Parts: sequence; structure tokens; C-alpha cells
Amino acid sequence: MHSLTPHLICRGAASALDFYARAFGAVELMRLPAPDGRLMHATLRIGDSHLMLVDEMPEWGALGPLSLGGTPVTVHLYVEDVDAAFQQAVAAGATPKMQPADMFWGDRYGQLLDPFGHRWSLATHVRDVPPEQLLDASRKPRACD
Repeated sequence: MHSLTPHLICRGAASALDFYARAFGAVELMRLPAPDGRLMHATLRIGDSHLMLVDEMPEWGALGPLSLGGTPVTVHLYVEDVDAAFQQAVAAGATPKMQPADMFWGDRYGQLLDPFGHRWSLATHVRDVPPEQLLDASRKPRACD
């Protein structure tokens, strides 16, 4: 495990496990079902990192983005080929929010919304940008184009 591991609440966590496998190549490491059939815990591996999931459990205050009306959080995923990964996720059912494009900070970057309301950004690092150029580029209008 790494020091920081996202732990997502999903309405329909078992379906989310299947989606993350199709969309991002996730490998399921463990699944712990509750007596009522919901998932009380699951762990996946995507690339070299782990992701934990749990079903919504309103009785414990555990609500996902679909129940909350959105999320302020973005899960960021570095991949070898952002364009291919983006298309794979869309084919699996993700909604494109920002098509992959070359960004001023040196990544090719795009954003998706998964069917469970979680926002994902996907990126491939394409070039190193010196700090002074990064600062200059960030001040230009439309710096994210």
C-alpha cells in the first residue's frame, strides 16, 4: 500500500468493481460482502496503486456522489497512453468531461465522470516544464488549452 489510498463510496459497489476493471484495468484483490449483500469493503489495484470501495450505507452516513449530487474530488490516474485509456473508459461507460489535450504543465490530460458519480482525470506526462515557464504559462488566458 502507498501512504495515500482513495476510498470511494459507490451506489452499487459490485458494479463499480466491474466497471473499474473494464475502464481502467483494475484487478480485484479482495471483496467483503455484508450480510445484506452490499459490499462493506473491497480493494482493487490499478497500476501500482490501490483503490478501496464500499457500498453506500446511509445508516452510517456513507453516501456516494450520486446521492450527494456530485463530488468535489477528482481521482487522478497517470497512464502510458492517455488517449487510449480515455477511449477505453468511455467504451466501458464513463462520460467524457474534457477530451485529452496537451497542457501547459507538461501532461496530456483529460477528465471523465464514471457511472457512480466519481470524477477521474487521466494523464500522460509528455514533457518537463521548467518552473519559470510553468508560472508564465499559467498566467496566460486559456492556459489549459
